[in-house]
Amino acid sequence: MTIRPLILLPDPKLRQASRPVERIDDDVRKFADDMLETMYDAPGIGLAAIQVGEPRRLLVLDVAEKDAPPAPQVFINPEIVARSDERSVHEEGCLSIPDYYAEVERPAAVTVKYVDLDGKEQVVEADGILATCLQHEIDHLNGVLFIDHLSKLKRDMVVRKFKKLAKDRPPPERMVG
Repeated sequence: MTIRPLILLPDPKLRQASRPVERIDDDVRKFADDMLETMYDAPGIGLAAIQVGEPRRLLVLDVAEKDAPPAPQVFINPEIVARSDERSVHEEGCLSIPDYYAEVERPAAVTVKYVDLDGKEQVVEADGILATCLQHEIDHLNGVLFIDHLSKLKRDMVVRKFKKLAKDRPPPERMVG
């Protein structure tokens, strides 16, 4: 498994819509393992493929309680097929927007259709943190960030801050070979 570098705001790739995964093979399974390792290393509870520079409709989650054993989940081509009218507010953060957190209101429950690593279609009815996390990561697959759910003023402040940080960040080391 490989820990992959995370893409950070304001990288324009984060605004790309991801394309469906056509075939589930060993490459996709290895990529999902790499994503899980990257997510755990960060550390985070969710990661979309675009956050490691791959515009594929694939995300990984682990919303297990802190002291519980890991419970990794892989969602391929996830699609929200139903949303509750009831709303809930959770504080969200994002591995691509480090050290910034904000309260976001979303549907309290969602039904998500997806394909698992065995190529079987699945449906999950989610509420609580799982519903929030699924919505957050599926947003990523559509080029939407959690800050897009904030007021324009707050969003603009965050984007300005991260643009300045990106300017001050040293360029990534070039690999020779």
